[in-house]
Amino acid sequence: MSRRLPIGIQSFRRLRETDSYYVDKTPLIRELVKQSDYFFLSRPRRFGKSLLLDTLKSLFECREELFQGLDIHGHWDWSTAHPVVRLSFDGKYNEPGEIEGDVIEQLEAAERQHGLAPAPTSNTGPRRLRSVLDRLHHSTQRRVVVLVDEYDKPILDVLHNPELATANRDYLRGFYGIIKGSAEHVRFTFVTGVSMFSKVSLFSGLNNLKDISLDPRHATICGYTEDDLDRVFGPELDGLDREEIRTWYNGYHWLGGERVYNPYDVLLLLDGRKFRPYWFETGSPTFLFRTLMEKSVSPMELENRMADMSLVSKFDVHDIGIEALLFQTGYLTIVEEQADEFDTLYRLDYPNREVRLSLNRGLLGYLGKTGREPLDQGRELRALLEENDFEGFCGVFRSYLSGIPYQWHATGDLARHEAWYASLLHMCFRAIDVDVRVEDASSHGRADMVVLTGGQVFVLEFKMALNDEDADAALDAAIAQMRERGYAKKYRGRGEPIYLVGVACGREARNLLEIRAEPA
Repeated sequence: MSRRLPIGIQSFRRLRETDSYYVDKTPLIRELVKQSDYFFLSRPRRFGKSLLLDTLKSLFECREELFQGLDIHGHWDWSTAHPVVRLSFDGKYNEPGEIEGDVIEQLEAAERQHGLAPAPTSNTGPRRLRSVLDRLHHSTQRRVVVLVDEYDKPILDVLHNPELATANRDYLRGFYGIIKGSAEHVRFTFVTGVSMFSKVSLFSGLNNLKDISLDPRHATICGYTEDDLDRVFGPELDGLDREEIRTWYNGYHWLGGERVYNPYDVLLLLDGRKFRPYWFETGSPTFLFRTLMEKSVSPMELENRMADMSLVSKFDVHDIGIEALLFQTGYLTIVEEQADEFDTLYRLDYPNREVRLSLNRGLLGYLGKTGREPLDQGRELRALLEENDFEGFCGVFRSYLSGIPYQWHATGDLARHEAWYASLLHMCFRAIDVDVRVEDASSHGRADMVVLTGGQVFVLEFKMALNDEDADAALDAAIAQMRERGYAKKYRGRGEPIYLVGVACGREARNLLEIRAEPA
């Protein structure tokens, strides 16, 4: 039976009262509550964190009628309701003092909701929180449940302003410390956000939080699994290619056995019946693009990137690890875990087609390639490769590079390395979903790039040359390296034509000098 799609609904009560589709997360909630009383969960935006908190709110308030038919209904004491204080940092915090004003407004609303008179001596946010928890406990004789949504937004919003970001972080550190300091009044705490700020920098006052962000037992507490799509949304799937849905939107992984879909993508697909980058279009990752350029990170390095847990979780105002930034914001996910007796490493990659296409298109736009120009040039470059028109390919690629603003060519060490030119071609192809393999390993080394298109294989090696006079020598070296190291061997079994393509880039000209292609 078809039901209402809960697009934009973050209220558990509204979702249940409107007979909307609901993926029952209460079995995971039930196990969660058995384990501890203080939790922290990091997930990317629009992944269902707010609905999870609202479900917890209804549960602890004993809104039994909302849980009829759900797993937890027969496993909960509905006679013992607790007062709930829910805080959500969903405002704007671009000026000093705005966070304090927002906190006080939310606590005033909590006082009104629970019939408490304002405390005249509680003239700061932290003091008012301590007062609210104390008075709620004593007035109800039940300890308080504290739920905090988007705990890190006041910091993430102003990362471009490190001074204000530090001030907001320091304020929140003191504010969250009140929760632990009021432990005798608190029954349960759950904090959610996008990032995993280090406990030292932000949660030193609340260091008893149990971080379940990478706990396999709770990997699917937000997001939809394959089984969820079949079991819950079956009536809506007719006419949609399941493999296409999987390719576009599945792939997020926080350990555990299953990969999950972003709920926002699934719901908008089922409503609009078109494959679009719904999730990506709701964000503006300009800060991410700027950070990649400032740290001279080649976009090719985003794929199959290896990181240990310290890198995945390294996030603070003045020390943002690029792996942590990409992973925690949802642009990369864990695709493989490699453990030995000494360490655990994680291989990170794009979760799905939506992110892979959209991130590369966004990067091209950030580099001045706006509108349909980069997509049209990418398609033209692909067509020229498929026609084996390498001279034409060279001309279009050279024109494409000429359109990159000078300031980006001059950015950091990356601009003086062949990886920069390979990155620009890589982004161009990725933006139109060409099958590109980067740093493709053979038994004797790694090819810079392999492009599989039109029933042919193109192995590319990029070399820097000082000027035009050195281009031939650079191309000789590129072709010789590919032959000597056998970069093409692993593709011979495909039975397709293979070309070795040397690409000479000019250090002085800051552009492509020449291309040479030979059959492998």
